[in-house]
Amino acid sequence: MSLGGGGGGGQMQQVAQEIEQIEQEQEAVEEEIESLREEQTDIDEAIEAIGTLESGATVQVPLGGDAYARAEIADIDEIVVSLGGGYSAERDQDGAVDSLETKKDTIDDRIEELESQIAELESEKEQLEQQAQQMQQQQMQQMMQQEEQGDE
Repeated sequence: MSLGGGGGGGQMQQVAQEIEQIEQEQEAVEEEIESLREEQTDIDEAIEAIGTLESGATVQVPLGGDAYARAEIADIDEIVVSLGGGYSAERDQDGAVDSLETKKDTIDDRIEELESQIAELESEKEQLEQQAQQMQQQQMQQMMQQEEQGDE
């Protein structure tokens, strides 16, 4: 009789491990979404800066390590924009904004994919939780039946 209960306990442990794994996956996906949203914020700030700057304007250029140098923009129509994959291209002001908007749209699509993945993981987790609850109920019923048989 304890063999059946032990098997159920093993299944319960396996279900609990699967739920924990799903929760870890969800957390990793949520962290990726947060990182992508931060990248979008950076893009928005770059678009705003490009829209307000003019040739001859003075700006602070980050050098790294929280050090900046004052520089003058020689030509606002010579903006280097990352295209991804280690490639960059020089664009005029409007072209730079268009490139950044395209990059932002790509990030939006990726966020949608990740949010869909989270929804799928949540659904899978709910099914496993229901399965665990059913297993607990079955174990309780078995224990009650065993007690009734022991009383006879």
